[in-house]
Amino acid sequence: MRASLEGTVPKRRKVSNLLGLAVLSALVQRPMHPYEIATALRAWGKDQDMEFKWGSFYTVIRNLDKHHLIDAVESVREGRRPERTVYRITDAGRAELVDWARELVSTPMPEHPRFRAGLSVLAALHPDEATDLLRQRLDLLDDALRRDRETLDAHLREIPRLFLVESEYDLALRAAEATWLRALLAELTSGSYPGLDTWRAFHETGEMPAELTGLAERTSTPTAETTD
Repeated sequence: MRASLEGTVPKRRKVSNLLGLAVLSALVQRPMHPYEIATALRAWGKDQDMEFKWGSFYTVIRNLDKHHLIDAVESVREGRRPERTVYRITDAGRAELVDWARELVSTPMPEHPRFRAGLSVLAALHPDEATDLLRQRLDLLDDALRRDRETLDAHLREIPRLFLVESEYDLALRAAEATWLRALLAELTSGSYPGLDTWRAFHETGEMPAELTGLAERTSTPTAETTD
């Protein structure tokens, strides 16, 4: 089952690629040419904070320029390297950066984690195998949590917390996932998980239990709305 999110249609932006947001956030610091921007974004780990494709980097730069969110201010040449165009953020670009940040922070949107996709087809696995695999995931998650907490603590000694808040968020999500996994594994290993016997019987006999067959028929029957 999936809960709907009302009022979550994002604004249609002239440059909607999140890489555009990252570029604007870099140019707030100072004017830069594209190579400097890409170097800074990688150094700051923005490619870990946002899902974007580096192959579209120069297209995004051109689109930001086209829509006057950034402006070319000069061209520079260093030694024998090709001439590079330096860009600065415009007032419109600053306004776009702020508005985009407001939207991302304030408005929940449906997301599609790979783990959720795996859980949606968990019934394809025998419950014993599913339990082993979930326990394996929990072990890996616990190891990652320990490392990430140590890294965050080290960074907090040198970097203001404001610039590490996304790392705190990652830790909170992983800790919540680990807590949920422990609870699920406790039910699976104790045998108290609802429908566990039916799930097991399906894999061990190869026959679909009657209750699941009935459920599949009910959920696959077109409704009046879908047949119009």
